[in-house]
This record gives sequence, structure tokens and C-alpha cells, in this order.
Amino acid sequence: MQRIAEAIIYFYRKFVSPYARFQCKFYPSCSQYALLAIKKYGFVRGTIKALLRMMKCRPLGSGGIDFP
Repeated sequence: MQRIAEAIIYFYRKFVSPYARFQCKFYPSCSQYALLAIKKYGFVRGTIKALLRMMKCRPLGSGGIDFP
């Protein structure tokens, strides 16, 4: 399951993300954060951490540096 999630994220970063009209406010970007979290914590916990990170991305948010 972990490899499937990583493949989906790699696909997103290669084919979808370059055409997005917005720039990520965080470093590392949300997709890179998801990869790092899934590799570090495993599929379930890493996915939860990635989803929580994506919920922090809001119009008036400040962004910044955030590693898993």
C-alpha cells in the first residue's frame, strides 16, 4: 500500500503539479511532505500527517518551514 501511495504522489508531482496555478506556501511542498511522512511513519500514520498538513493550507495562512 505504501508503494502505491508513493507512486500516486510521484505521478502528481510529475504530471499535475507543474500545471497548477498556485505556489505552495510551505517548505517542503505538500507532496514532498507526504512522501517524507509516508517513508518515515508508514502508510497509515504518514497519510494522516500529510492530510493534516494539507488542511493547514488556507488563504490567510502564513506558511513556513515544516518537516515531518
